[in-house]
Amino acid sequence: MLSRIAYIACLALMFYTSFFFYPRCKQNGPEATIGWDVSGYYWYLPSLFIYKDLAHQSFKDSVLNKYRPTGTNFQQAMPLENGNYSMKYSSGMAVMYLPFFTAAHLVAGASGYPRDGFSPPYQLAIQLGGFLVSLLGLWYLRKLLLIFYQDKVVAITLLLLVFGSNYLNYSSVDCGMSHCWLFTVYVFLLLNTHYFYQRFETRYAVRIGLLVGLATLTRPTDALSCLIPLLWGLESISPTAIKNRLSLFASHLRPLLLAGICAMLVISVQLIYWKHVSGHWLVYSYSDQKLYFRSPNFMNYTFSYKSGWLVYSPMMMLAFVGLVPFVLNGKNKVAITSFFLLNYYIVCAWSIWWYGGRAMVQSYPVLMFPLASLISAALDRRVILWLLSPFVLLFLYFNVWITWHYHRGTLYDCDNMTKQYFWRVAGRWSAPENTLVLRDHTDLYEGAPKNLQLLYQHDFANDTGVLYELHATGTGKSLHLTGEHDNSDTYKTPYTGKGFRWIRVQATFHCERKEWNADKMTQFIVRAVNKGNVTKENMIRVYRLLGENETKSISLDMKLPKKGLDEIDILFWNGASDIPIWIDDLKVWGFNE
Repeated sequence: MLSRIAYIACLALMFYTSFFFYPRCKQNGPEATIGWDVSGYYWYLPSLFIYKDLAHQSFKDSVLNKYRPTGTNFQQAMPLENGNYSMKYSSGMAVMYLPFFTAAHLVAGASGYPRDGFSPPYQLAIQLGGFLVSLLGLWYLRKLLLIFYQDKVVAITLLLLVFGSNYLNYSSVDCGMSHCWLFTVYVFLLLNTHYFYQRFETRYAVRIGLLVGLATLTRPTDALSCLIPLLWGLESISPTAIKNRLSLFASHLRPLLLAGICAMLVISVQLIYWKHVSGHWLVYSYSDQKLYFRSPNFMNYTFSYKSGWLVYSPMMMLAFVGLVPFVLNGKNKVAITSFFLLNYYIVCAWSIWWYGGRAMVQSYPVLMFPLASLISAALDRRVILWLLSPFVLLFLYFNVWITWHYHRGTLYDCDNMTKQYFWRVAGRWSAPENTLVLRDHTDLYEGAPKNLQLLYQHDFANDTGVLYELHATGTGKSLHLTGEHDNSDTYKTPYTGKGFRWIRVQATFHCERKEWNADKMTQFIVRAVNKGNVTKENMIRVYRLLGENETKSISLDMKLPKKGLDEIDILFWNGASDIPIWIDDLKVWGFNE
């Protein structure tokens, strides 16, 4: 069967990506498998089974100092008023990790590794667990789709999902994250829901309840998963359809109640934990992060160049397009469409929308229905196939490109992507060094300047004050910024270069150590001012171009605004970095294209 061959191809790619391309189990610090969010999901297990300290977390500093899963900050839990700690994330992932944690604990003891919850056997176990769960989910997704679609349609659907979407990353490299595990939970929920409505057997009701409970225990917003079994089989929301559904529930009340009880039993794990550590049944552990139902960030979440879902996983645009043939010809339209739209709404309503397209990955089993419907329509009508094929090929290539640069390349910067930078590097494997300035809010002129004319220069030789000292290289006085004195004066010059379309501001920078934290990098700022008002501002972080113990001349270009301009302001800010930097030979040039 074609779908079986497609599954094997997906397995091969996922295996290579997980264990050869970028094996997180071999990385250190936050890049390790049990790093960042994963360490927060996982923290319950060593707290409970190794250190016997769920509430006080007295062991946390020793783990942070040795393994640094979130750097030096304890982000896995928040302090409570009673002196205890409450985990930031709910415990569903810890429940799913438990078999793999147990195996790692046994292996660590037998092989001489520290039995501390974070040594190599534990890292490998969680990586391997996520990979195996992903393969399991993909196999049963194939079985699920074969109920409704032809084998060749299912084969293409699987290939587009794995080769063409961010599922590849979260099922292979970042498979310790919750998304691929929940993906599999949703696959089993859909399958058991389908079988329940065929036979109304109690075993399927129990499984549905446990799966909905597990999804909710993992991510509370995934309580929305209950819509799938409640609405399954509905093809409209007419009064007659609703009446028939209520009659159906009334005639099968016992299994429905049993499903609800099973769900609540699973969810109660979290309630009991909260009661234990805080004395309250409910604890909100996300601090100032919350859902804004009145103002969801649809555009930013979906299309932002910083982390937009469909910008960095454009293959999933086809699922949106597939809603048309799915609504026209698909099965279980109300359940699939309602869940997809409401889940998308909730994801976009989360305050930190820049967490990106990963939040949609667990819902991909649902989205595969409209995607498969589009593929089916394309195979039936050649004109649709020919129209879609170039986009499919482009999206496949882009997914390989973004997966590479997300982990091993240099062109993708998840925190500093801008529209200008994205379109300059997307799909390319290398780019000139000066392209890096486009990660900040600036212009970049790459041609040969015409009519280049010096408009202003300043060498700081006669400046006085704590900011001006002898250059580290002993070549004279320079502007010297430190952690204590991190703001320069503003250097103002009247703009006299009438007729120029661009200015180039240039300075020489020297550092002894490189600042790697983008938030602390020295900023080189230029402002166009008209009658006291800033009409345009460009900025670059100089350490994007400045290396370790290097002296370098760095330029910042600005395309002049069409509005009036009578002054150029230049300033430097050291970003609260404790690494000193010396700045000299400030010049402003005017030129044309």
